[in-house]
Amino acid sequence: MSAASLKGTQTSPILVPPLKCQGIKTKLVTEISRLIDGRKFQRWVEPFCGSCVVAFNARPKRALLADTNLHIIRLYQEVQSGSITPALVKDFLTQEGEQLRRLGERYYYTVRDRFNAAPTSVDFLFLNRSCFNGVMRFNRAGKFNVPFGHKPHRFTRAYVTKITNQVRRVAEVLSVSEWTFVAQDFRQTLTSVGPADFIYADPPYAGRHVDYFNSWSTEDESTLAGLLKKLPARFILSTWHSNEFRNNDSIQQNWSDPRFRLLARKHFYHVGSTEQFRHPMMEALITN
Repeated sequence: MSAASLKGTQTSPILVPPLKCQGIKTKLVTEISRLIDGRKFQRWVEPFCGSCVVAFNARPKRALLADTNLHIIRLYQEVQSGSITPALVKDFLTQEGEQLRRLGERYYYTVRDRFNAAPTSVDFLFLNRSCFNGVMRFNRAGKFNVPFGHKPHRFTRAYVTKITNQVRRVAEVLSVSEWTFVAQDFRQTLTSVGPADFIYADPPYAGRHVDYFNSWSTEDESTLAGLLKKLPARFILSTWHSNEFRNNDSIQQNWSDPRFRLLARKHFYHVGSTEQFRHPMMEALITN
């Protein structure tokens, strides 16, 4: 399969997925697509698929999309199987949004408690779109612990329609693709990689998103780098390069070898309590 035949490139509108994640690569999709262009592979592999924004825009025919966050994986599995439909999402968010409008913060925590006791994909979507600043964060016990976003009127008709349309576009892509979603560690995912695969690796930022679903350390970063270097497949690794305060030292430690190419691109970092804490981030795209 040639990457030049992938359907989500610079000429297509960016497909924004229904999930919000810190560090989401929506604004880097075009740049990543340029790096893919012309490369030949039979299967796309992501060991940290997150929101799946890159896959949904690259649109390979075959893909293995993995993440340790089982709630993300379950949501996309259920959209893929048809057990979650755009109509179901519209009805659910309309009803739950009305409850949130009437009861406010108290209802948000009711849903959060309900989700943590018995997780469902629709509750996960509701929390993701009504929590503080769209942060996806879990405590050590695996419980969603993001506070309320202080917007009880969040789920207006237009906002529900926007999310519903995002689910619809995702469902359309999945209906014509041979994609497998699995909840597993990156080490397990990479054991299945062969020379005909192409890897896009977007791990949590070391020292930053350590509570996205479980911990991520400099040791994990080094382990990932070691595995990617040994694999027979081509890859793109996405990680943070620098901001106005500091540099990512792991890049020099792991990727100084001239065999690897590094491109730095500005990526606005949206997670922060106020605008003054939201800073431009230089993203590093490392390829072999």
